[in-house]
Amino acid sequence: MKTDNLFFNKNLQIVFSVTLIAVMEVAIITPVLPKIAEALSITADKANLLIVVFTMPGIILSPLLGIAADRFGRKNVLVPTLLLFGICGTLSGFTRDFTLILILRFFQGAGAASFGALNQTIIGDIFSGKERVDAMGYNSSVLNIGTMMYPSIGGAVALLGWHYPFFLSTLAFPVVLLVIFGLKYDEPVKNENLGSYLKESFKLMIKKEILALYIGTLAAFILLYGILLSFFPFYLQEKFNANTMIIGMTMSAASIGAIIGSFNLGRLSSKFSPKKLLIAAFLIYPITLSLAYFMPTIVLFIIPILIYGFANGILMPNVQTQISIFAPAEYRGAFMSINSSVLRLGQTVGPLFSGIILARCGSIYVLIAGIIFALAIALFTAYNVRDIENFNDIKSR
Repeated sequence: MKTDNLFFNKNLQIVFSVTLIAVMEVAIITPVLPKIAEALSITADKANLLIVVFTMPGIILSPLLGIAADRFGRKNVLVPTLLLFGICGTLSGFTRDFTLILILRFFQGAGAASFGALNQTIIGDIFSGKERVDAMGYNSSVLNIGTMMYPSIGGAVALLGWHYPFFLSTLAFPVVLLVIFGLKYDEPVKNENLGSYLKESFKLMIKKEILALYIGTLAAFILLYGILLSFFPFYLQEKFNANTMIIGMTMSAASIGAIIGSFNLGRLSSKFSPKKLLIAAFLIYPITLSLAYFMPTIVLFIIPILIYGFANGILMPNVQTQISIFAPAEYRGAFMSINSSVLRLGQTVGPLFSGIILARCGSIYVLIAGIIFALAIALFTAYNVRDIENFNDIKSR
């Protein structure tokens, strides 16, 4: 298979469809929350529970589903979880009882808990060498395209009624058919002894290079959710008196930057080692935070936002690729699902910390804390991540 044609590989296209389902139900529902709150006569904090109960199951279930994928097969886990996602999401559109919607969202989130890890696991199973890093980069680009487009789609569909965006979950059903009939490759041989599987998985996961990569994921999402998504909107309002529409348009530059970074990761990886790219990404963060402080207008503020997104675009698929390389094929589902749980932990911890610093100390201290944290992680990466000279030299494991 030629790398030039990789983007149009049939199996990879099916993985893309799973990725687009994976990021759908937060990005589509978020802009509709005020309308849902008004329609159901609930407060804003209660409306936010629609997001919380959806993401919460993944913290615990992602590792369990990853283990199940190693034991019983990727497709045997992916198909029922896609069905659960589609059924619960569709039923949410038919109910008008908020408590029942929360219950359905919880089970829908339980279904979604497998997607983010299994799509990366399947990429690791099918591709090797430079093709693997290219495929991870393309998948990350598709993810960022989804997160950029879905809020607008959700808002537009909600013009028909607050409950209509839930019906977009039905898109999971054709993806189920694609996975069943279109996803064809030889899955890794299953380890039949659960005890030895768990023992060996744990022994491999606590190796220095794996733990360092997990910490990289945690740090990346603390910075992404703690600074970019949670702090910058308040900062833009405070510094430029920007309204919600202007803030949203400015923040969308991050997705554009991430698409550019992840789509070009293959080219960058042919010139720089994965470790150097990781360090570079963590060094870009403090540069952008410093630039953000000195930007005199909101138009110019797009520049650090764009660069911030670019750093994230070269960071996450890089980490995901390296984890998939170090993970033996028969344990890869568990490895990637742990990374997914760590990711969700970062999504939770980041906003919590930045919110506390913002409330108690002020915005300048959030920027300072972000700069110090990013520099510390860059130093940590330099000393603890194993260097692979070039992704072109990586062989299938």
